[in-house]
Amino acid sequence: MRLAVFSLFIFLILKATGSVAQFNIKGIVFDLNSNQKISGVEVYNSNVNKIALTDKNGVFLFKDLAKDNYSITFFKSGYGVKEFKILVQSDTILRIRMEILSQELSEVLISEQKEEIFSIERLDPVEGTAIYAGKKSEVVKLNNFVGNTASNNPRQIYSQVVGLNIYEGNDAGLQLNVGGRGLDPNRTSNFNTRQNGYDISADVLGYPESYYTPTADALREIRIVRGAASLQYGTQFGGMINFKLKEPNLEKKLEFISRNTIGSFELLNTFNSISGKIGQFSYYSFVNYKQGSGFRPNSEFKSFNAFTSLNYDFSDKTSINFELTYLNYLAQQAGGLTDTQFEENIRFSNRERNWFAVDWQLYSIRLKHKLTYRTNISLNLFALNAERNALGFRGDPQRPERNPITEQDDPALPRDLIKGNFKNWGAELRSITRYRPFNKDAVFLIGAKYYQSENTSVQGPGSAGTEADFSFANSRFPSYPNQSDFRFPNFNLALFTEHILNLNSKFSITPGIRLEHIRTQSIGDYLNINYDIAGNEIFRELRTDNRRLERDIALFGLGLSYYESSSLEFYANISQNYRSVTFSDIRVVNPTFIISPDISDERGFTTDLGMRGTWSTYLSYDLGAFSMLYNDRIGTILIESGPNKGDRVRQNIGDAWIYGAELFTDWNMLKTFGSKADKFRLNPFVNLAITNSEYINSDENNVSGKKVEFIPLVNLKTGMRIKIQNISISTQFTYLSEQYTDAENTERAQKGDSREGIIGTIPEYYVADLSMVYALNKISIEAGVNNLLNNKYFTRRATGYPGPGIIPADGRAFYFTLGLKL
Repeated sequence: MRLAVFSLFIFLILKATGSVAQFNIKGIVFDLNSNQKISGVEVYNSNVNKIALTDKNGVFLFKDLAKDNYSITFFKSGYGVKEFKILVQSDTILRIRMEILSQELSEVLISEQKEEIFSIERLDPVEGTAIYAGKKSEVVKLNNFVGNTASNNPRQIYSQVVGLNIYEGNDAGLQLNVGGRGLDPNRTSNFNTRQNGYDISADVLGYPESYYTPTADALREIRIVRGAASLQYGTQFGGMINFKLKEPNLEKKLEFISRNTIGSFELLNTFNSISGKIGQFSYYSFVNYKQGSGFRPNSEFKSFNAFTSLNYDFSDKTSINFELTYLNYLAQQAGGLTDTQFEENIRFSNRERNWFAVDWQLYSIRLKHKLTYRTNISLNLFALNAERNALGFRGDPQRPERNPITEQDDPALPRDLIKGNFKNWGAELRSITRYRPFNKDAVFLIGAKYYQSENTSVQGPGSAGTEADFSFANSRFPSYPNQSDFRFPNFNLALFTEHILNLNSKFSITPGIRLEHIRTQSIGDYLNINYDIAGNEIFRELRTDNRRLERDIALFGLGLSYYESSSLEFYANISQNYRSVTFSDIRVVNPTFIISPDISDERGFTTDLGMRGTWSTYLSYDLGAFSMLYNDRIGTILIESGPNKGDRVRQNIGDAWIYGAELFTDWNMLKTFGSKADKFRLNPFVNLAITNSEYINSDENNVSGKKVEFIPLVNLKTGMRIKIQNISISTQFTYLSEQYTDAENTERAQKGDSREGIIGTIPEYYVADLSMVYALNKISIEAGVNNLLNNKYFTRRATGYPGPGIIPADGRAFYFTLGLKL
């Protein structure tokens, strides 16, 4: 494999001597009769599978196109469709005239024309004030998605994104748990998660967990950039996920959309949005309410989510945007299972006192300005004011040797309560300039980010009842051992730059650097109590634990791109990665493991090498290989000697090497064989990742040479999208091979072991889904079945909330959705 990768890299360099130029297609669209310029025309370039929208002056632009014959189609409600074939050999300017139809086309036909052929796209080399040249990127298009958006089903939404590993729970998609290429999926903490370009996690450095996930009904697309995103977006190994919400309808003063879903396990979901444009002001807003009882007993949930985006265009050059997001949800958590309990009854729950609540408020103000014809700048101010409360019985802290899963939940005992408050704000400034040194196109990006947070975490005894009472009961249980009170003030200042240098018309290099100043602190104390074998207290001490970690780091990266045409691009990159120790790494009292006082940051780098493209309207593909060196990886191991013998400790385990190959294809089958029936479509897809891993260095006795956690050798998602006139059908099959959950590759804890359910493998599993949509004018009817074969499987062994133990995936579930658009 190494020889093949090296040969492909040499081929990429040698081919860089080509001389075919890259050009632009620019045009203005007029009304044939009135000669007025038409805004809001959708201009579709089928060769590159891109859609441009004409501005208020009727202007559209496609950039960086190779010499080729292009098919350009123009759509506008109320106008006849125009299609042009054009040979591009230089920068081209078009003047298009569209004629008003004597009879309005139906909305069904218009949506048919606008439908995206492929569900996955790649980011352009330059978009807005960001550079993606030479990077592994994927864009999930949701405008014509067929699947269960009411429960944010990630198995379906991310079905065409390669190499993702997903935790599946029972909360109808309230939290997203996605990991990639061997990274822990827990709350997507190994990705930098953003909404419309700004951070949405609890604390980017100190606690990068995402308790808020935008509802899929409101999403236009999801952008994913792998590890090379570290230079522009921060230090996470996984890369960046950016949720792009829907934009205002610029053709109406008021558009109303309503989607209402009922489903198995008493699922009820209602989504309602309004949008429009009045003069220079435009807006988009939605509210979403969701509730259900869950697949298992003690799994009920309810949530309320609202969002508002207000936009004002001062001129063609300057615009401002304000966004407000609010989420509040309460979920009961059924707890984890041992392997024995899972095998006996997948729906079993012996916890009725575990609750989880989130209150999330996000704010953003974004200013965009076109400084010159070649220079754009953007300034994004953002803030978070949020809290999350975790309440539950996790075993008797006086008898930690017992299994916290099987131990009887005694209503007389207090529950463990952790209250987290997150207050942070930041600003990100970006400038991008296009220029032509030595008659070669170049793009220069420079930016800066300021980030500051003031977070708190308090742990102690909760009430002894069963209700969702998130108040401390210290006066009733003064001897409760799991008590701590910490403040985490964090500060981050980053400077970053990337530069696209075109060595010739086909081959470009993109060097980059990110300079980070990071200060993470913990200020507080915790209660330390020891017990004898009988559970009697023999020692008590209030310990202060104040830490200050201040460091300056530099991350370097280099991207390469050889663009033969829209049908073929070779890309390669290497970027350094870095992950700061989080405050949950530093201080949380957990009955299932202890934390090493010497835990430190993780470092490494990521490489990608591949080829991708779109062959006309027939085929979209991406074939690549990757490698990740992950130094000082944090994990949990069993202590074999010393005073803590038999305990599990979370610490830096060692250095890991993760590598693999990834393949994605989406085939427009009927079009390939010459079908001219646009109302019929058959698109099979294959998404396959083969990933291997090894701990290559460790001071621990039983780690070197072992497989890395959360990495199935085979990760396959395949299926078919079928369209028959107004009916769309999606079938999907998912298969993941066995994966380990600990660095020592424990197969399974024996029955009666206090670790049973917490450590062991996640066995191989497969699951099938079926969804369909019928669209008629302003109404759509959707239905589907998730886990069609009712397979019994799980994707997670939790060590804390919502477990600990095995968290079973949902069984067979039905849903039905009625949509209305006015």
